[in-house]
Amino acid sequence: MGVVNVTPDSFSDGGAWFTPEAAVAHGRDLVEQGADLVDVGGESTRPGAERPSTQEELRRVLPVVAALSELAPVSVDTMRASVAAAALDAGASVVNDVSGGLADPEMGPLVAERGVPFVAMHWRGHSTLMQSRAQYDDVVADVCAELGARVEALVADGVAVDDIVLDPGLGFAKLAHHNWELLRRLDEVSALGHRLVVGSSRKKFLGLVGRTPETERAPLERDVATAATTLYVAQHDVWAVRVHDVRGTVDALDVADALRGPA
Repeated sequence: MGVVNVTPDSFSDGGAWFTPEAAVAHGRDLVEQGADLVDVGGESTRPGAERPSTQEELRRVLPVVAALSELAPVSVDTMRASVAAAALDAGASVVNDVSGGLADPEMGPLVAERGVPFVAMHWRGHSTLMQSRAQYDDVVADVCAELGARVEALVADGVAVDDIVLDPGLGFAKLAHHNWELLRRLDEVSALGHRLVVGSSRKKFLGLVGRTPETERAPLERDVATAATTLYVAQHDVWAVRVHDVRGTVDALDVADALRGPA
């Protein structure tokens, strides 16, 4: 899942693909590099980010979704049902909601009506609040319980069980040790019985590996660490990894295939 951030303030590449022309060109590059799915988002979810208006989010994503959906499957990264509906009309085929449907009560019914895959991430609040909620008794058990509750609510809204894809939400209301524990015990999240998306790409906890907070790597310097986590999660048969560096990810997945040997 290749990331196309149509935002001025995303943590890793904010502003680089903010115009529709730049975003479409970037998405085309990701497809050529091997992305199976292009994830288009118009709202930054970095810690502390303020939300754009609905109209601004629509302005950012719709032309990009429409153009890229002619090249490859597109997911729309949004917490708003109205934006998801418009993006599906424009050609998107997957909804990726970092709130798992909690931010907008209309999201579940919309996805049920459209019958599309829905990526529900573990979430505890909007970007301005989330890091204050990084408190767990057992992060894996708590995340699994909260994702399980989301599945129940989505099924109650009419979403088909097979359309629900789960994401443990690395970096969202999680400190570095929480993220590592979720990765180490990823099989417990898989045991919920749904396809998984894992999004570790360029996140802060990868920039801290072997370093102190004063010397953490900048986001654009975290792609090798991201590829290492990709190689790890490939051993757990996840449905997708959400990444910025598609070429490096494809290389890592090719290595994983080679290590497995002939089928």
